[in-house]
Parts: sequence; structure tokens; C-alpha cells
Amino acid sequence: MKNFVFGYARVSTEQQNLDRQIDMLEKYGVDFIYNEKMTGTKRNRPELEKLLERLTEGDAVVVESLSRLGRSTKDLIWLMETFNEKGVNLVSLKESIDTTSSTGKLLFALMSAIAQFERDVIADRTREGIASARARGRKGGRPKSDPEKIKMAVKLYNSKQYSIKEIEDMTGIKKDTLYRAIRGHR
Repeated sequence: MKNFVFGYARVSTEQQNLDRQIDMLEKYGVDFIYNEKMTGTKRNRPELEKLLERLTEGDAVVVESLSRLGRSTKDLIWLMETFNEKGVNLVSLKESIDTTSSTGKLLFALMSAIAQFERDVIADRTREGIASARARGRKGGRPKSDPEKIKMAVKLYNSKQYSIKEIEDMTGIKKDTLYRAIRGHR
């Protein structure tokens, strides 16, 4: 089975032009180009999703620069990990990154290690914050709703005279809490 080299080009707005990126990808010699005009801050990008679905082990993804794949380090690392899991190489022309080379693999390993370190630090801080709050007598979580107000909300709901929004406004009980209470009574 033949491995493919896929290009991915993206600009943030409809007014921007993809020609420069497409020219670079064609000059590189990609087999297929996926392109879209959409902000890089959204993870749900239809053409990127199609590309990810099509990738198989040994394929390569070529981009003009890493910023075309995503605007946040978190999303870039998620994509690089996805490529790694699929056995797909990444080439970024601007940054001269090529994960088919030993230097590119080292860079990828360093980025993955930094990402894991960042996740671990966040988890540590969260655990420390929870422990500190508990030591001060705080339990955490959402405050419990007043059972009397929940009963009133269920009665109003059962009367079929009020909309959910009206019940929320009168009692302060949110619709999810109301629906849970209704299911609990059945």
C-alpha cells in the first residue's frame, strides 16, 4: 500500500488567500491538499477532520507552518500526539521540522515531554488547591439546592401552568436540577 503525503493549508478568514500556502505545498510535492478558511482556535475544523480520518501509518502531513495546524500549544501537541499514534510524520516548512529525521523526532519527543510535564503540573496544583481548601474546612463542589425550593419547583412543573424558564425564575432551581428531581419522583 502506498503512503501519501498530504498538505494542509488554512487561513483564518474568507477574505484571506490560500494561494501562497498551496504553492509551497505543491512545490514540496504533496499528493493531496486539504484547505479551509477558518480560525485555528477551533479544534473542530471539517477539512482537518477529513485529513485525520484519512491518515494511515507511514503517511506524512506537510504544512507551511505549525500555526496553520493550530493556534494553541495544547492543540498543536494534541495533533502531534495524534500523528504519532497513527505513525504519521509531520513536516513544517517554515520551522524546518520533519519528524522523519532524527532531529525532528527529538523535537517531537521534547514537545511531548513538555506537554506531559505541563499536564502533571496542572494536576499537582489542582490537588494542592483542593487539599488546602479542605484543610480550611471547605468541601468543594457545587452548593446543594434547597430541598423546599426543589419541591416547590416540582409542584409548579406538575401543575403544567408554567414554563421551565418561569419555574427557574420563581424558584432559582435550574432546569437540570428540576429534571433530576422529577426523574427521582417517578
